[in-house]
Amino acid sequence: MLLTGIEALRFGVLEPQLCARFFTDFGLTPVDAAGTVFEPLNGARVLLTPAGTAGLPPGLEPDPTVREVTWGVADAAALAALRLRLSGVEGLAEDGDGLRCTDPAGLGLRFVVSTRRSVELPCARTNTWAERRRVDAPSPAYERATPVEIGHVVLFVKDLEASSRFYRERLGFWLSDQYPGRGHFLRCSGHGGHHNLFLLQTPEGRAGLNHVAFTVRDLHEVIGGGLNMSRRGWETELGPGRHPISSAMFWYFQSPAGALVEYYTDEDELTPAWQPRDFTPGPTVFAEWAIKGGIDGQTRRQKHAEAPSGRFMTDTQK
Repeated sequence: MLLTGIEALRFGVLEPQLCARFFTDFGLTPVDAAGTVFEPLNGARVLLTPAGTAGLPPGLEPDPTVREVTWGVADAAALAALRLRLSGVEGLAEDGDGLRCTDPAGLGLRFVVSTRRSVELPCARTNTWAERRRVDAPSPAYERATPVEIGHVVLFVKDLEASSRFYRERLGFWLSDQYPGRGHFLRCSGHGGHHNLFLLQTPEGRAGLNHVAFTVRDLHEVIGGGLNMSRRGWETELGPGRHPISSAMFWYFQSPAGALVEYYTDEDELTPAWQPRDFTPGPTVFAEWAIKGGIDGQTRRQKHAEAPSGRFMTDTQK
């Protein structure tokens, strides 16, 4: 295993204050007084840099968008090994305590020894027919979400095969599943969550950010976080819903920092024994089910649905 996960995301932003409010409402913790650095619980970083700032890595598309992804490694020896594997890669350079380079699509990458924290949290237990794990206790309910980590990034790339080959051969990623010729789900270690990176090639050949995703502890936190974002006025793109490929539950919001930001949980855990599957793109492959436009945070019903008026759903107006 070369990489341990996503250490930081740097965005080029047009409206820094609006972006700061978004990520605060989303449940990240502000680290600095200026509102430019935010953390999930494990200490990964979201960095908001005004567009036009000197030294900002070039993006795949005009701002607002992600400008750089920082990946963590386990220790100095792993960083030294990575330096050798990246020999000859465009833009490879020493950068203080880390390395920088550019991926084949043109996205800035940085690599550092990880400083992320391990996180232990109480999570919901599920009662199934086969296993009763929650006894004499209700499931939790959340007023808002507090994301645990930056789980994955999804990028549009113009040359899927070249980008995927770079991440697999140079950086040690594993192929989890694929849309042949259209999209590769990649994880950064043999044993881990379904994907840390999804590369997607569209028919028109665009390059840019599709979304970034934050892991939360359970389905109830996806719902609580989504309802809170709705109450605070942020627009749902899609969700809640479920991805059949990774099994994850999701809720996507439109982000002023670019593209979409996702809450997700309950993705498949894979090992080196996993055999990648081939899928044909389609709406029911992307989402087994989903709510377009989300749920109203006040009525807790679909957007534009009438709010309940009685104490019980069986109460009716006379």
